[in-house]
Amino acid sequence: MGETQEGAEEMAEAQKEGVEMAAPVKMESTLCHGGRFVRYNICSNRRIVFEVTSKYKPPIIPLRSDPYSVTWSALNSETGEQVAIRKISHDFDNMIYAKRTLREVKLLRHMDHENVLAIRDIIPPPQWELFNDVYIAYELMETNLHQIIHSNQPLSEEHIQYILYQILRGLKYIHSASVLHLDLQPSNILLNANCDLKICDFGFEPINSAFIRENFPVTKNYRAPELLFNSSGYTAAIDVWSVGCIFMELMERKPLFPGKNIVHQMYLLLELIGTPKEDDLGFLDEVGRRSISRLPCYSRQSFAEKFPQMHRTAIDLLEKMLTFNPSQRITVEDALAHPYFASLHDTSDEPVCMKPFSFDFEKHVLTGQHVKELIYQEALALNPEYQT
Repeated sequence: MGETQEGAEEMAEAQKEGVEMAAPVKMESTLCHGGRFVRYNICSNRRIVFEVTSKYKPPIIPLRSDPYSVTWSALNSETGEQVAIRKISHDFDNMIYAKRTLREVKLLRHMDHENVLAIRDIIPPPQWELFNDVYIAYELMETNLHQIIHSNQPLSEEHIQYILYQILRGLKYIHSASVLHLDLQPSNILLNANCDLKICDFGFEPINSAFIRENFPVTKNYRAPELLFNSSGYTAAIDVWSVGCIFMELMERKPLFPGKNIVHQMYLLLELIGTPKEDDLGFLDEVGRRSISRLPCYSRQSFAEKFPQMHRTAIDLLEKMLTFNPSQRITVEDALAHPYFASLHDTSDEPVCMKPFSFDFEKHVLTGQHVKELIYQEALALNPEYQT
């Protein structure tokens, strides 16, 4: 059986069995590669295998999966910390995903902020020739914002304020590093029981709007107008729009713009904020302008009337976040200073990144082999004892 087929089966089994598990499972473990590594097998299905350095011990707990990775928690016996280990199988077979993995590794290794998920380890392969799967250990978080929103857990105004404040605090740092998230949504905002929050899932490449439409259909609910209507460029305002959508989802416990497809998403957006004036279309290309001209002409709805349960300061902040023209949208810094966060805002405790992130490594044409070598070097930087 080929490696790609095995990886696909592993993902399918993980999605079928692993996602819903929330407790340790019976595992078989075998020391390998001279005792430096340990191989964990799910006893009910030997296709699901984790091969990590021997410092990672039980309890081994399945956490979640996505189309190309599985995540488990394990104990780092050297630090005493339970971490989340994500295995990306056959990562170098698909250049889009391989480059995204490399980009996220470099981004998170560059950043150091309380509201940005930290990488604890990049587990090196036992031998270069065996380097097919990437294992990344992250801080372990208990849940994500999507699960909280769609649970029965009550959310007070203070809860919502604190969650939004932390998102914006994290974005201030991220943007100061010359980085845009571009795919902010509740599922990639992680939390612990004490409401500590971490932003995750970096590595998105802003190629063009057409690429985003084709490759990321499930996140359309949080896309800014410039992503829906073909903008000629991307700015930090994209992330602010997403925060506005998340704000209302926290309030209403349902998505603000639950579009069934891209066109439906456009309808819902303009139905609420109104058809933009000609002066606000300068950031769109000809395709985007034609898209708007083909839609019905809408008048802007009153946010205060549509959301009567919201305080006037919350309404004011929401309106400033959900502004069609990105150049007129509120900035992260101004949002943090908004009266809605008067009890939380403290400029002395909202740090910025001291050194912008460099994307110079992407200026060269990257092959699968190049990406593999770069990730391998990142792993060795954290594990110099495994240098061969």
